[in-house]
Amino acid sequence: MDNHFLMILGIASAAALASPLGGYLAIWLRPSSLLLSIGVGFAAGVLIGTIAFEMMPKSLELTPLPLTMAGFALGLALVYLLDLYVNRWQMAGPEAEQKQQVDRMHRRKKPRGSDVAVLAGGTSAEELIEGVTIGVGATFDPAVAAIVGLAICIDNLSEAMSIGELVLSDENKGGARRRILAWTSLIGVSLFTSAVAGWFLLKGLPQAALGFLFAMGAGGMFYLTITDLVPEAESHHFQQSSAIANAAGFLTIMALAELV
Repeated sequence: MDNHFLMILGIASAAALASPLGGYLAIWLRPSSLLLSIGVGFAAGVLIGTIAFEMMPKSLELTPLPLTMAGFALGLALVYLLDLYVNRWQMAGPEAEQKQQVDRMHRRKKPRGSDVAVLAGGTSAEELIEGVTIGVGATFDPAVAAIVGLAICIDNLSEAMSIGELVLSDENKGGARRRILAWTSLIGVSLFTSAVAGWFLLKGLPQAALGFLFAMGAGGMFYLTITDLVPEAESHHFQQSSAIANAAGFLTIMALAELV
């Protein structure tokens, strides 16, 4: 069997299993807000570092600058449109002038699912992009795929802990353990399936096309990091624990990129 395929199976399996593992940790440890801020903050820093030091430079090696920028923008736009869709095309931050207007609209037309369903369902869809990114990366540089897989593994672990915390804090706690494991397992399956599909279906494409797809993955991961992980970590921080964890994750990937 192809050694690269065995590698993609290993990376995809580890990243996929990280999600239900994070769910188990949320159930058994009931992580404190400080631990969540550090874990999610570290994951955000890891993803930003992976995008900056591995994904975009590799895309630029394979694809001209305009096409790389277009791929990044398209990946970001796809995840942004998914976010808009599940929120009925209306979103506003807690301090935004439009917040009351958006809240009134959501009382009339609730988002497509509960807070948990929106977060976990959206994450599962985003995993499709991340999984394909692992598969595409493995077709031209196994070392890059390994670092991207590590970043997604850390991301999935922290995201699953956040989902678990949200389910456990829900007023309706009936079947919380089952709901946590169901959602986190779905996320893992989405990641594994799309990674293997990316390897089989896309490995024969020209390098420029692979670079474009890799940039798309970077754009989707960037949107997820900036709109989900960074605010989630900041909301739990103590003495700016999330910012310190962001920096630690970023520097970890910078060091790995130089050493691998």
